Amino acid sequence: MRSLPLPLALTARLSPVVVLAAAGWALSSGPAATPAADDRTATQKTEDESPTAPATAAASKTYASAPSPCDSLGSKTIKDLVPGAKTAGKEIPSTDSKLRRTCSWNALKGYDYRWLDVSFEITQSDEAAEKSYKERIAARSGGGDVPGVGDAGYSVVNLTTEDKQQTREGVVMIRASNALISVTYSGSDFESKKAPGTDEINKGAIKAAKEAAAALEDGQKG
Repeated sequence: MRSLPLPLALTARLSPVVVLAAAGWALSSGPAATPAADDRTATQKTEDESPTAPATAAASKTYASAPSPCDSLGSKTIKDLVPGAKTAGKEIPSTDSKLRRTCSWNALKGYDYRWLDVSFEITQSDEAAEKSYKERIAARSGGGDVPGVGDAGYSVVNLTTEDKQQTREGVVMIRASNALISVTYSGSDFESKKAPGTDEINKGAIKAAKEAAAALEDGQKG
């Protein structure tokens, strides 16, 4: 079987990595309670400074670094979504791997091509992650919510055609505290020049995103 060149849109799809500066939550306790004539004041101050105060509880949800993206998916998922790909994947170089990491899997099996990317990005706060998340989904209209994962989830599927070759691409974005997860899953058939169905691509991208979110939660919470 003769090899077929991949469309330019597939081979040059990865965008430059944008690295965000990150800072961990500062966990500090207040000054120790000092003796006071009013026992109620001293008691109130001690309760306010308790390590179980709400501020400390919120800080425990912060992620300090990005996990290994190539270890975030099970081998069965990779084999199902990207037939013929090496399950180890290939990590994309980053200027700061503590803050942003991306792994890519792609393979051509027969005439059927699949590409899967999983990215983790750590921002400096929950608020920064929420702002970035909202900006990204606003730029990709036409999708819908992904319930039951992280603090917010969104998926969208688009069809493109280049030189009569169709490619269908699904993108899922998840926000979990101050972390952002992005999954891109695309496919093409170079024999029929058709793309896989919307449902297949959307479900595959969501499956990968949920596994990636579980890997982040299991191994990276401070």
